[in-house]
Amino acid sequence: REYAIVAGLPDVDLSLEGRHVFVDEKGGAPHFEVEVIDPTEDYVALMASLFDFDALRSLLRRPDMSLVFDGMHGVAGPYARAIFGALGVADEALLNCIPSEDFGGGHPDPNLTYAAALAKLMGLTGQPAGGEPPVLGAAADGDADRNMIVGRRFFVTPSDSLAVIAAHAHALPWLARQGGLRALARSMPTSGAVDRVAEELGLPLFETPTGWKYFGNLMDSHLLGGADLSPLLCGEESFGTGSSHIREKDGLWAVLCWASILAHHNVDTPEGQLVGVEEVVTQHWRRFGRNFYTRYDYENVDAAAAEEIVERLRAMGSSFRGAGYGPSEPQLLQDGFALATIDEFSYRDPVDSSTTSQQGVRLLFADGSRIVLRLSGTGSVGATVRIYIERYQPPGDEYALLANATDALRPLVDLALHLSQVRELTGREAPTVIT
Repeated sequence: REYAIVAGLPDVDLSLEGRHVFVDEKGGAPHFEVEVIDPTEDYVALMASLFDFDALRSLLRRPDMSLVFDGMHGVAGPYARAIFGALGVADEALLNCIPSEDFGGGHPDPNLTYAAALAKLMGLTGQPAGGEPPVLGAAADGDADRNMIVGRRFFVTPSDSLAVIAAHAHALPWLARQGGLRALARSMPTSGAVDRVAEELGLPLFETPTGWKYFGNLMDSHLLGGADLSPLLCGEESFGTGSSHIREKDGLWAVLCWASILAHHNVDTPEGQLVGVEEVVTQHWRRFGRNFYTRYDYENVDAAAAEEIVERLRAMGSSFRGAGYGPSEPQLLQDGFALATIDEFSYRDPVDSSTTSQQGVRLLFADGSRIVLRLSGTGSVGATVRIYIERYQPPGDEYALLANATDALRPLVDLALHLSQVRELTGREAPTVIT
């Protein structure tokens, strides 16, 4: 196959909107055209159709309301300036919103490690200079599909963010206009916080392997003769949240969801008594319970050692079932944890009937807690061992609900490290990253 290349074309200034027509030297018919557009216009129009911009402007005009957004020098910046500018947010509240080829020398991952400046500004790592932190803080990654939500001195886990948005579907105009959500979905390693929302709302909940394509299949179900599952809300513990509005993760959309939730809670709230992010999440825990959650990543582990960890857990599962243990007769382990199931996650896609297996070993406990171990990047050189640890606290015990997450998870973390033998088999005393 051959491709014709035209030499000697003048440069097109991609920073200016316009239409450029290229013809041959004799002025004949155009060979082709290049049109430079403003890509933010369509996206801003879409967001304006999904959300109540007037309500958001009213919220953001309040003297006791403040917002800061970190674009992390990625593509989100121009879109954030267009959207938040239309909502009346001052330029100084939009940080790192000029895209940079090297992301300003940083790493554009919206988490507490790489968005450290935002974390400090929000009071998560000490009192920031200049008074009280903003009410709502957010960041998006390099290509704007993932997001981090933080409140004043309060971090919202991605799993909790998904669950809170789902529980507030009635406060999101586009969902209300379509009669509300029809389904919820999460990746298997993501905490079960959204499961409890699905149960109370009577919605189907899909637990999928990691990978957005599985959510995309669910959104396309009606096109392939299956059930119509849209509007569908979905998310992953790796800071990805999205819905069927664009069939993808959408960082800025998630931020607007949270701004809309705050607007909903503060319609009649007197000045000085604004309901903030922490209050919204705490109310959610009191209603649904709290899923304490952490992830331990051991990076560049010897591939053979990583496989040995998985094989150890598989053998443990065989022994567990051989001894007659199961959901009706759990095995009592240290610190009172009752192990009800050990399995390896497999998923049969309800849309195309494909099966995806060996997606991670799950240890499920009778109280709703979980330990999940899965490998990533298992090549000949090395692998990443990821251990997901989740402890469920039912509503009703205020002290337990508001406990420090590290303290609440410590007994289950110790159990996970003991059962997996990850330290002994890898030689690592500590994980590379804790999320």
